[in-house]
This record gives sequence, C-alpha cells and structure tokens, in this order.
Amino acid sequence: MMLRAPCAIAVFPGRRQVLRAVLFAILVCLVLWLWLPRVEISRLNTTSWIYRRPGAHPPPKPDATAPTPHPIDRLIREANARLERLLEKRAFTLEDAAARYRERRGRHPPPGFDRWFAQALRDDAVVVEDFFDRIHHDINPFWAVDPREMRAQASRHPQVIRVRGGRVEFETDDPHRVPWINLWTDLVGEMVPHIPDLDMAVNVMDEPRVLVPWDKINAYASAERASRRLIDPRDAVGTYGAYGPGRGHDHDHDHDHDHDHDHDPEWITDDVPRYWDHVRETCAPGDPSRNVSALASFDGPVEFPSHPPPYTFRGFVQNFTQAQNPCTQPHLRGMHGAFVESISMSTTRSLFPLFGGSKMSQNNELLIPGAMYLSPRELYNGGEQHGPRWADKKDGLIWRGTASGGRNRRHNWWHFHRHRWVQMMNASVVAAAERGRLPEKPAFRLPPKERYAVRAQLEGRLGEWLSSLSDVGFVHLECFPSAEDRFGVWPFRRVESRKTCPYTSPFMAVVPSLPMSEQYRYKFLPDVDGNSFSGRWRAFLQSTSLPLKATAYVEWHDDRLVPWVHFVPFDNTYEDVYALLDYLVAHDGEAEAIASQGKLWAERVLRRADMKLYMWRLLLEYARVLDDAREKLAFVGDLLT
Repeated sequence: MMLRAPCAIAVFPGRRQVLRAVLFAILVCLVLWLWLPRVEISRLNTTSWIYRRPGAHPPPKPDATAPTPHPIDRLIREANARLERLLEKRAFTLEDAAARYRERRGRHPPPGFDRWFAQALRDDAVVVEDFFDRIHHDINPFWAVDPREMRAQASRHPQVIRVRGGRVEFETDDPHRVPWINLWTDLVGEMVPHIPDLDMAVNVMDEPRVLVPWDKINAYASAERASRRLIDPRDAVGTYGAYGPGRGHDHDHDHDHDHDHDHDPEWITDDVPRYWDHVRETCAPGDPSRNVSALASFDGPVEFPSHPPPYTFRGFVQNFTQAQNPCTQPHLRGMHGAFVESISMSTTRSLFPLFGGSKMSQNNELLIPGAMYLSPRELYNGGEQHGPRWADKKDGLIWRGTASGGRNRRHNWWHFHRHRWVQMMNASVVAAAERGRLPEKPAFRLPPKERYAVRAQLEGRLGEWLSSLSDVGFVHLECFPSAEDRFGVWPFRRVESRKTCPYTSPFMAVVPSLPMSEQYRYKFLPDVDGNSFSGRWRAFLQSTSLPLKATAYVEWHDDRLVPWVHFVPFDNTYEDVYALLDYLVAHDGEAEAIASQGKLWAERVLRRADMKLYMWRLLLEYARVLDDAREKLAFVGDLLT
C-alpha cells in the first residue's frame, strides 16, 4: 500500500490539467462561435434561428454578381420540351396515322388517306397529326355550308384551278398577273392522279379576302362539331362522287345560270380606311380588340401599349400564336399598314371557299403553301448556297426591303410597320431619340428602360451600340402617289418610279440592295411583314443564319415550327428587339444552336415534298366537304382488314 500511494497522488494533478485544458478549449470555441464573421457562418450552412438572437447581424444578402437565369433561357427550355412532346406522336404506320386522325378529328380520314400516307413514307416525311391542325381549323366551318353552294362559288371565281379526269389547268381573268396561280397549278399537277375532280378558287392578291364575323363563324364551327361522328365502317363510302351532271361544275353552271347572285360573295372594295372595323368583328366578344374602333385619323402619333402583352413572359414572346393575332392587340390598328391603308381591298363577310398563301388569324381562307416558296427565283429560295458556317459570320443583323406594307402617304407614313422597323434599327435615329430629338410625329419610341434593362440603353449609348450591330435600310421608298421621272420624248418616253420620296427622304435614306448570299454572311436575319407575309421566310429558315420573326400573318407551316427552337420570335411593336439582340450577342452558343436546329428542321419538314403532301391532304378534305355524300365518305381500310 505504501508503494501505491505516491502513484495515486501523482495521477490526480495530471487529470486536473487535462480538465482545465478541455474547459478552456470549450470556452474558446464558444467565443469563436459567437463572434465568427458572417461569411464564415454562411459557409457552415447554419439555420436562420442563429440570426434571430439579440444583437446578431442580419443574414447576408445574395451575391449581386451571381448570374440570374434570363427569361429567354426558360423560353428555350420550354420550347424544346414542347417539340419533344410533339415528336413522340409521330406516326410510322398507316394504322397509327389513321388512329391518331380519328382521335384528334372525331371523324374517319377522307378517302385516299392511305395513298397519301404511302407517299409520305416514300418521301420520308415527318407525319405528326398536330402538324395538320391548320387544315382542319380552315376546313371545319365549311361542313355547315351546302356543298352545292360551295361548288358554284368556286367554279365562278375569276382565278380558279380545275382538276378533271387526272388533268389540271387554271383559268384567270388577267394573264399578266404575277404567276402565283401557275406555280400552284404545277404543284397540284404532281398529285392529280390521286385527287378527285374539283375546282380551287385562289386568291392572287397580296391581302387576304375572307372575313366572316365571329357570331357567324362560331355558329358554323358549332355545327361542325355537332356533326362529328365515327360512322360504322360497313356504312362508309370510299369513292368520291363524280364531279359532273347532278353534282359538279357543268350541271351547277347550267342550272344556276340565272341565279349567279345567289352565290355572289359580295366583295367590299371601297372601305379601306375602315378595314380594322371589319377585322374586329371577327374577334370573340371578350377579345381586347373587339370594341376598339378604327382610328378616324392617322395625323396623331403612334400609340404604343402601356404594358407588355399577356402573350409575353417578362417582355419576350411566349405564345407566338397570340402574338400573331390582331384580336389580342388593339394597338395594331395604328401600327400595321394593313390597318392604316392597305394596297388594295376586296373583302367578303360571307364564308367562301377561297385558297390563299397567307392570311391573318381571323381570315377564313383555306391556307396553302405560299406561291413564292414554290418560285425558282433566288429572291425567294435563297439560291443554292445558304451561307458560311456560324463562326465565319459577322456579329450583326441585316435587313433589306422596300417601304411596302400598304399605301403610306404624307399624313400617315409614321404609322406603317416597315417605316417603324427601319427607324428603330437606325443607329443615328436611335441616338437622336436618346437625346430627345425625334421629330414631332416619330414612327417609334424607345422601350421603357426598366422593362428590359439593356445595358447600352441604361448607359445612354443604345445608338452607339446599335451602330456596330445593325445594317437595316430601304432599297425603295415607295411613295403614294408615286414620284416618277420621265425620260426621252414622245413616242419613246419611258416612265420610272423614283426610289426616293419627298415626305420620307428627310428621315431615311435609300441603301443598296444585297443578294441573299451576302445577307447570309450576317448572323441574324430579321423578317417583318410587307403587304402580307414575307416570301423570304423559308429561305431564311434554310440558311445557316438565325431567323427572327414578327408577323400578323399565319401560314401553312406554323404548326410544325416551334419558336425558340427553330427561330426567334419578336413582337409586332418591335419594342423587344434591342433586348433580343442583347441576349443573342451575349449568348452566342444559344443563338448558334437555334440557327442550326432551324436549318436542319426546315430541310426535314419544309421541302417541296412536304408542301405537296400538305396541299394533297387539304384537297382530300376539301373534296369530301364538297361532296353531297360527305357524311359517309371515309377511309376505313385499316379497320376492315
């Protein structure tokens, strides 16, 4: 025991020292915990209750330099997801295509659907039933109209394509018109062995012509929906009736020779200043434009919307269909040439089976591919070469065009969309606007700075920034009445229209035209309306550049193009264009991706073969709705095997 005691006594002091050291370490840790700098606390992911103790510092603010997602990033992501969902519906077999038709349309396909689909397979076409929604939107109201009346209307039109016994020809009251009817006739000729006899009345004017008031078209659409049914396949008729005595053109003409007025669509030709009023009557009762009358005078300044439209997401176009729709945009009555003073007007308020290459959302024509897309001219098809690779292009935007869009005059020109476009993209004009030195009645305004927060605009150097990016100008100023020069003496005198204009030349200069091959050297190709749609749009999509699009017109291909995947949409006010450019220049990879995807997609779904298939399918539907036995006409071969 005497030997153990010293050892025990020696151990206790060591333990006390350890205990003191532990207590001291705990105290130091507690002090450090309480006084640790805020940035260190944030790194520890401490919970918010720590900051609620008395005397504690407030939580740290988010890093102001951290990048936040741009709204366009979201629009691109959503658009790609939409395309993926569409392509999941692609049909690869006749049975699948027919089933998807019945599911979406509530009817059996028309006779000849099997031959149409066989051709689609041979052409390696992308067949998605949604791509043909436009056909049914256009044709459905005609199910409520007497087929005999439609046949008579079509046969008497001055411009008509006739199919008889596997042959096709056209008739026109003016052989010197632009050759659109010739080009359409050639396309129909490629499918005549497979379509029945019929008459196609075609619109060869720039402007669309059929505007049926909403209450009437809604009644027609309701009647069509009520008539949908999948008849018993055993009762189906698989052959169209003969287009002859008792049914067709010859018999109808003989029988109704003294009753032409019964089929007269009553064209309105003398109400150009009030065209907007005819359009707004086609809008639904709750649409913003429905109760907004046409402007009585265009002497005043342009009226811009005070807030971003509901079809936008944080100022950028999200719903392109609504961005094309005048019924959602009452301000367009004073911002688009079609509503200020169109080149011509020949409009009917009666439902009339008229085919055309473009129209506004409210028009009731049957859409077919624009004849310009069928033209061999390089102005429309872009030529054989579609531009250099993206990395070799100029970082900028190019646009050339004429001052079209309607009859701009001394008292209204600043209300025209193309004049606004050219002024908005002119660096010196924009710089003057930044200094508050625009003329009394300018064609545009700068968008509110806070809406898009474009850095160049916030810093007051938007014009300077634009000068390095934009090459935009008119190649002809198109006055009304036109300014002309006369050369020579009678009888050898010739008259030429001047490119300049006394009332617009002080505000904009004429620039040299450029072939498409030169325009393809730029990264960005904007496209805006002229007298109607732009015939260059398909060529832009097929190029290696990035197409940008603002339009009030719809076309045959709209259901197969996805904005933000295949092109960049912008608003008809053009107020978002600076912010778009700001994004695209800063996000070169995203811009190149859209350009590349658009080109590849156009080469898959906008070929001549695709235009032929679209018109072929439309004509099968049209032939059925013209037939007296239309309720029983159906393809049911897949259900009977």
